[in-house]
Amino acid sequence: MTTSSLPHPLPRASADEAPKTSQQRQLAAIPQARRWHWNWKQVWFQLHWFIGITAGTVLVIIGLSGATLAFKEELLDVMNPGVRHVPVETRAPLAPGQLSNIAATEHGQRVASVTMYAEAGAAPRLFFAPKNGQRRGESIYVHPYTGATQPALMGAGFFEWTESLHRWLLLPRDPGRQVAGALALCLLGLAFSGLYLRWPRRPLDWRTWLTFDPALKGRSFLWNLHAVAGTWCLVVYVALTLTGLYWSYDVVRDNIDAWAGKPPRTAQAPAKKGASKEKKEAPAVDISLAWSSFQQHAPGWTLASVRLPVRPGDAVQFTWLASDAPHERARSRMSILPADGTVTENEPYSQQALGARLVNIIYPLHMGTYFGLPGRIIVTVASLGLPLFAITGWMLYLGRRKAKRAVQAQRALLGAGAPGKTNTGLPTLLAYASQSGQAERLALESAHALQQAGVAVDVQSLDRFDPAQLRQYERALIVASTFGEGEAPDGTRRFARLLQASSGMPLASLEFGMLALGDRHYSAFCGFGHVLAQQLQTLGATPLFPLIEVDKHDPAALADWSKALARCSGSAIDAIGVQEEASYAEWRLARRVLLNPGSLGGELHEITLTGPAGATWEAGALAEIIGRNADGSDGDAHHAQHAPRSYSLASLPSDGELQLLVRQERHAGDENQGHGICSGWLTRFAPLGASIRLRLQANPAFAPALVDVPCIYIGNGSGLAGLRAHLRARQRAGLARNWLLFGERQQAFDSVCGEELQGWLDAGHLARLDRVFSRDGDEVGKRQYVQDRLRASAGELRDWLAQGAIVYVCGSLQGMAAGIDAVLQEVLGQEDLDALLAAGRYRRDVY
Repeated sequence: MTTSSLPHPLPRASADEAPKTSQQRQLAAIPQARRWHWNWKQVWFQLHWFIGITAGTVLVIIGLSGATLAFKEELLDVMNPGVRHVPVETRAPLAPGQLSNIAATEHGQRVASVTMYAEAGAAPRLFFAPKNGQRRGESIYVHPYTGATQPALMGAGFFEWTESLHRWLLLPRDPGRQVAGALALCLLGLAFSGLYLRWPRRPLDWRTWLTFDPALKGRSFLWNLHAVAGTWCLVVYVALTLTGLYWSYDVVRDNIDAWAGKPPRTAQAPAKKGASKEKKEAPAVDISLAWSSFQQHAPGWTLASVRLPVRPGDAVQFTWLASDAPHERARSRMSILPADGTVTENEPYSQQALGARLVNIIYPLHMGTYFGLPGRIIVTVASLGLPLFAITGWMLYLGRRKAKRAVQAQRALLGAGAPGKTNTGLPTLLAYASQSGQAERLALESAHALQQAGVAVDVQSLDRFDPAQLRQYERALIVASTFGEGEAPDGTRRFARLLQASSGMPLASLEFGMLALGDRHYSAFCGFGHVLAQQLQTLGATPLFPLIEVDKHDPAALADWSKALARCSGSAIDAIGVQEEASYAEWRLARRVLLNPGSLGGELHEITLTGPAGATWEAGALAEIIGRNADGSDGDAHHAQHAPRSYSLASLPSDGELQLLVRQERHAGDENQGHGICSGWLTRFAPLGASIRLRLQANPAFAPALVDVPCIYIGNGSGLAGLRAHLRARQRAGLARNWLLFGERQQAFDSVCGEELQGWLDAGHLARLDRVFSRDGDEVGKRQYVQDRLRASAGELRDWLAQGAIVYVCGSLQGMAAGIDAVLQEVLGQEDLDALLAAGRYRRDVY
């Protein structure tokens, strides 16, 4: 896409608001009633990162400890072979009563319960009654065939320590539980805030949520990994936090237990002193009949916990797990009299109250065992993911801090002439009206030169300047770019309109100098500069020197401007704009691809260049290229070098190459075989590997929005180049609220980059894609263009703008861009359109 770099700089926030974020700039133009959506999202974002870099660091400990406990039993068996599983023998294993008698005799303690396993060779586990001051008694594993005590489990102490770390962070039990619960709530907040922050406009497209692009680099890679992995783990984290709260807060547990019909824990009277001694001295009860009766009434049991009676006449309590149980806590209950084996209570799990069964699900859900081995693996992986989120979150946070420091450093470099100064007592105003940033750069360079000469300067952008403020200055120097056919730059429209309406405002005390930027290819060369100078003179202002016109980077005109500044300051001024001519580099033509064979329009080529190592740019930037003749020679018949032409970049530095979309210009005559100088050189005459003189040019008024704000991209023809770079940047930043409207002639021949666009739509990177092909209409009068499609979508356009959307337009000025401008004025009205421009939310790169 060809555009004039000097007179066609694009709408962006002015330099005096450069240190602000794009969100801050947008808020200035959004009515108060419409700001809540954006402010609310900002609140969530701030909470998300703050909790993430504080509580998230401690959550890493909980995650790692939880992952360690997930396979605790398997790890203990590996570390202790032959302890909990012994070789299977032909003789029958001992019954619970026999095992308890042997253990009581050997250890001198009363056995409170025995856990039996149906699996052959599995060692039963015996629990002794708690001693005074203990919450629970000690436990041992015994040989199932001899009753001998098995060796203590090596590593059991480590897992007890890990469980204490996981459940209460090694703090005293009660405050530790509450701290762990608070961290669980933080994790829950991180999960839901993350979900809200990345919510796409096409939430039903699973690829938007779950697919990760490994080709991403840098911050985009980190963000995509953080967001996608977080989505995968979100359900697990919600389950883990909600179930964890059950053990963290008594009020939660008590209310859930009450709902489930379980007796209150506070109703259980504490053991009295001496009770343990009484129980220890109670005579042993023979439970062999009870055990036989249990085996008859509980076929298919796999685990049975046998609670021994304390006194003669008490029933033996059995809690057992069936082979077809849905999870490890789905346990049935049975009470049997030891004297004759009579079953006094039999409550299978399936017949228990619904509330009780739901409460029993809490632990299996927390451990993942509810879903078997796959569930345990998922919980383990999710737990191990917490360090990943902490690391990527910290890296993203530090990246933002680094970027913020860079912005602050850049602002400091501007010194006393930095935009945004509000000292209206300064005698000299240096104002600029810029489209792509060229006028802004020249104004800042001029201000610096004047400061070096001892002149106090107040630098202002006319984008947010009120004409009435001109009366506060004695002298004004203005650098004014012209847009299109003599129009004001987009952001300066409001100032131009207000100045034209200020017919009664006297400016007799103001002296002004004007540097007008333009392109002689356009009929209204430097038109806005001339109009602005005329209006100022009409209001009584006096010119300091004749208006200076600059065609592109005309060094002679810039030298005249430098001399004029020297006269104004009374000191020598270094040449302004000289460094612009010294920044061309040698690039190489790597390949060119015709994108529209058979098209009714001119050939459109994708041009790929390779250049100096370390070259960098951002989406929206321009490549200024000096073309050559068909025979490879430089300059015209008068030996003057060809004027540079500017093209929007269609790729990003991370792509590893610079790409352009160049329309081959054709005209009558024999010069260069009827081809445009630069387009002909790039699309036809330059051999592969040829040297291309190119200079990268920043285009701040068409800068990308790499924050979570909706963006509407509108273009036609080669204008897709700049939009494609923007969309690639947004994709790599994980930003999917994008709407693309693109126009061409015929779908059969002009589906430029069609596969890439459709892929973005399918992947959810584009919330909406409108491709309009004007020549596919049946009749000339009924042909539809991009502006027609936008007008038909006025309702959705208003919705997007109400959410803070930024509108990008790239393509032809006549027809498409003018039509889009007219539609926006129809939909918004002039005042709101001016506000959109002033806020930097209507950005154009048109030619």
